[in-house]
Amino acid sequence: MEKKKLLILYASQTGNAIDAAEILQREATRRCCRVTLLSIDQFDANHLPNEENIVFVVSTTGQGEPPDSMKTFWTILSRKDLGPDWLKGVHYAVFGLGDSGYKTYNYVAKKLDKKLSCCGAVAIVQTGLGDDQKPLGYEGALDPWMSSLWKSLYQYDPNLLPKGPDFTGNASLIDQLKAQVTYHELDDLHSEFPAITDMEYLKNQIERAHLMSTNSFSKKKARPHCILQVINNNPLCKDVHQLECEAVSSSGMYDVGDVLAVLPEQSPAAVDAFIKRCNLNPESYITIHLKNQGHDAVKPPIRLKSFIKFTMDVASASPRRYFFEVMSFFASTQSEKEKLQYFISAEGRDALHNYQKEQKSVLEVLEDFPSVQVPFEWLIQLVPPLKTRAFSISSSCLAHPNQVHITVKVVSWRTPSSKKRVGLCSSWLAGLDPQHKVAIPVWFKKGSLPSPDRLVPLILIGPGTGCAPFRGFLEERKYLSSFGATAPVLFFFGCRNEDDDFLYKNFWLSLSESSGILSEDMGGGFYVAFSRDQREKVYVQHKMREQSARVWKLLHDDEATIYVAGSSIKMPSDVFSAFVDIMCKEGNMAKEVATRLLEQMQEAGKYNVESWS
Repeated sequence: MEKKKLLILYASQTGNAIDAAEILQREATRRCCRVTLLSIDQFDANHLPNEENIVFVVSTTGQGEPPDSMKTFWTILSRKDLGPDWLKGVHYAVFGLGDSGYKTYNYVAKKLDKKLSCCGAVAIVQTGLGDDQKPLGYEGALDPWMSSLWKSLYQYDPNLLPKGPDFTGNASLIDQLKAQVTYHELDDLHSEFPAITDMEYLKNQIERAHLMSTNSFSKKKARPHCILQVINNNPLCKDVHQLECEAVSSSGMYDVGDVLAVLPEQSPAAVDAFIKRCNLNPESYITIHLKNQGHDAVKPPIRLKSFIKFTMDVASASPRRYFFEVMSFFASTQSEKEKLQYFISAEGRDALHNYQKEQKSVLEVLEDFPSVQVPFEWLIQLVPPLKTRAFSISSSCLAHPNQVHITVKVVSWRTPSSKKRVGLCSSWLAGLDPQHKVAIPVWFKKGSLPSPDRLVPLILIGPGTGCAPFRGFLEERKYLSSFGATAPVLFFFGCRNEDDDFLYKNFWLSLSESSGILSEDMGGGFYVAFSRDQREKVYVQHKMREQSARVWKLLHDDEATIYVAGSSIKMPSDVFSAFVDIMCKEGNMAKEVATRLLEQMQEAGKYNVESWS
């Protein structure tokens, strides 16, 4: 009789769900459980009734959307012909990753749990909800949830965990290596390598590095769509820059509302320091093969330094708990081994948490434990992947052919010890000098804001850098107004002070002049809330209520589409409440009716939100 297995399916947008699923896989394996781990797009949802025990690890993206990898799976699960007994005999558990700053916190996990239950599957444990807003992030919820999962699995079927839910003896690190690295002599390399100034060669190098990476998330976007170079870097205020970029490889085609994913450049000094600390040869050429895929595919070698530069975040991302566990295995001094073993023990969890609060990079952590020499095969598996950063595009292709503009706010913060940290990508972009012609690898992605038709009236709410996508919207509508009629636009902008952070002030005001696309005489309007320029704080929702008659006319009479962009902490829910109040006042309707109508607008694509924490 075949040993029973546990199937773990993950749906990830940025890679966090992959990390959580791999933690689950390791812990299950240590308990002698037979495990299969798959991305959800590698599994046919029609085969769900054939599985006995499934754990889902799913992220929620945007405003309650499933990750891209989950959309086909969800389409199958949403079929009308699936009866209440379709999943009879299936046992499942769901762990969600979300951000409680969003109104749709962990919506995908909750919706999946409900759908599986309606189809006859039985929940092993209550759905776990990981929260990015918590001090420990999603791991703070994952650990206790896993403890409940193992106990419930054992009670349901002891054969799944033959040595009990608390046994963790099967922890051979070496057996868990994912990849094998092959080193090549220069004499073995017959191809010539073009200069790095060749943009196609650069794209090939990035694609090659990502395809060799052990991180499956990076493979889905291996080749950049385009290489950009900055032609203007305009400071808009103290910590916000407008970058005007030009496409220098393939053309930069996009729609307003799209998002630009940027692969940041790591500090060359930090990459060199990491290579030196790990006793690696930066000029060696390597190929990396995943062990479960063999050597069937012929992969051109890549320089080791290039692989690290393009795929391994060595100087900004903090390593996860498992990194410390592997370090303890390779520590050569007793004091460091004991400290690392304490960090990963149940008793040392708070000590590790306090250490991690400083958000030390991989390089800094390795420098804190000089006796540790982690083999490169482990490093490529455990160092956090170098991820792209997303920026709302703040220009129109029609107004600026072959150009892409983005609005970049430099992210900075202080750790508990008062050490200043800055965002890798935002600080790099803001510091770029147009004279130096630095290559910026990018991907164009559909965001949460669909491109509107020129004849659709718009109500835009974009405080702070939330105005970025609307600059593109209005550039395009201004351009199109030269060729024919366009619908009116109401725009509500907010910032702290008129003198300090009134982003794109001259642009908005020029559009508000007589016959401009934001002018009141054209049916639109531009209204600004300066929250700190008076004793009482004034926000965009206050300006919306002041203009309730205009908002209602555009919303009710002209069937306007609503777009909201900006910080996810409170703004989106406050704006939603303002719309409810306006509809109740101007439309003489009950609060419940107004709320339901707005929710229906969201479902119909007439109320769109793009927010970030």
